[in-house]
Amino acid sequence: MPPEVVHEDSAATDRFDTGRFEGSRNRLASLAYRLLGSAADAEDAVQDAFLHWQAVDRRRIKVPEAWLTKVVTNLCLDRLRSARARRERAAGAWLPEPLLDGDPMLGPADSFGQRESVSLAVLTLMERLPPLERAVYVLREAFSYSHAEIAEILDITEAASQQHLHRARRRLAAGRRGGEIDPASARRVVEEFFAAASSGRTERLVALLTDDAIAISDGAGLAETLLRYDTPQRIAAVARAGFTPTPAKRRFAGGTPAVHYALVNGAPAILFVIGDQVIGAVTFDIAGGRIATVRGIAAPARLVRLTEAWRQRGPDTPLISQW
Repeated sequence: MPPEVVHEDSAATDRFDTGRFEGSRNRLASLAYRLLGSAADAEDAVQDAFLHWQAVDRRRIKVPEAWLTKVVTNLCLDRLRSARARRERAAGAWLPEPLLDGDPMLGPADSFGQRESVSLAVLTLMERLPPLERAVYVLREAFSYSHAEIAEILDITEAASQQHLHRARRRLAAGRRGGEIDPASARRVVEEFFAAASSGRTERLVALLTDDAIAISDGAGLAETLLRYDTPQRIAAVARAGFTPTPAKRRFAGGTPAVHYALVNGAPAILFVIGDQVIGAVTFDIAGGRIATVRGIAAPARLVRLTEAWRQRGPDTPLISQW
């Protein structure tokens, strides 16, 4: 066979195999994001998997989807167990990276369990799980793998997979603070909270919070550890101080932001936007018609992918056009 024909066949095979990988990319990225809580790290893990895919003899892979799932899962487990990851999480400065609803990295989202597994609340709770428990929970709850399949992916027994899932469910159930919420009701609560905070109505703010409400902020990335507030009165005071516009805040932000309502990881959120740049996100967990958790995220590194998604979205009507 002439050399040029061999080259063409080889090129066609490479294109076909690359296409097979690309067809799985969104699913793999969604898996990696749930395991790592970081879109940037998830993208790195998927790219590393692609390099493995290119290097392996693909003729020996019977089920490419299963092989790729195993590679990505184990790459993520390696990252979770790394010394760097343990330092970051132990330092108390870790928050999940928020994603704008519609981002393919949030899929699959057909069931409540799948949507919940990618919420900021559950991603935060999963930080308490050992890596294997986290992997079993994600593979089972979000991707519906059987225990036999999970055992093969993680090189454990089916019985061990069942035990890890049981423990993960128990630990996560102990920390959950609400279920599915009515979108319209959630929006009303959040808009009322923002209106009360920006106008300084402390009593109304306290009334909108659950008795055990908590607030977490990354301090715009300036604080070494997360800032935490754990009483309704303290949260109300911080929200009033943070949401009231001042010339100094506008100078710090680099302009006058517009304020938009959005859904972030399935939860109601307020976005502060200058031009096409999201400079801050405040997300809310709702329980029983009141706010149970407030998260303030403004570190630029945590908002990269959310901003990219925001730029691709058509303009909507802001809650406030000039804050």
